[in-house]
Amino acid sequence: MSQPVEKGTLYVISAPSGAGKTSLVGEMIRADHRLGVSVSHTTRPMRQGEQDGINYHFVSREQFEAMILRDEFLEHADVFGNYYGTSQVWVEQMLARGRDVILEIDWQGAAQVRRLLPDCVGIFIVPPSAAVLRARLTGRGTDSPEVVERRLSEAAEECRHALEFDYLVVNDDFGEALSELLSIVTTQRLRMDRQEKRHARLLSELMDSGRQE
Repeated sequence: MSQPVEKGTLYVISAPSGAGKTSLVGEMIRADHRLGVSVSHTTRPMRQGEQDGINYHFVSREQFEAMILRDEFLEHADVFGNYYGTSQVWVEQMLARGRDVILEIDWQGAAQVRRLLPDCVGIFIVPPSAAVLRARLTGRGTDSPEVVERRLSEAAEECRHALEFDYLVVNDDFGEALSELLSIVTTQRLRMDRQEKRHARLLSELMDSGRQE
């Protein structure tokens, strides 16, 4: 008889813009083949170089609102006139197959997910200082000063909710931050409730070994 598949873990990762979340998550996926990242649905236009189903699932506003009515989203939000959302069916299917899934969402989305899936693991990533955050946002060279100030204001609001998460990672040194994130994943996999099921036969054998003559 085949052993039932162990359910995967859902990691909800949030960070202010400029903290390096997307780059870190990308490296996590490359470093650990058991990790997968959820591809969100959005109504915003596809940008040059993006691919449907890879960067986002690009849908019309009418399609998105129909999905809301059918309760198909684990979380969703209207951000500057465009919808973004996470498919609940897809996430639950991946977890049921034993895959660990990462959601990159803001604190509001994370709160929605916690209400529906309280077993999720929340990770908040921050830059080493406000000055570094400003330098990173300014250094991109793609945003106007007004947009940078707006992003800094949004970052402050995000950080006010950091204590709602289970783990905090400071992205000062990229390699160290990546190592800490992967360590969190390893720690979750080594929890006793998981190891007890995974190694039930071994534990039983070891417990009974002292009875042998």
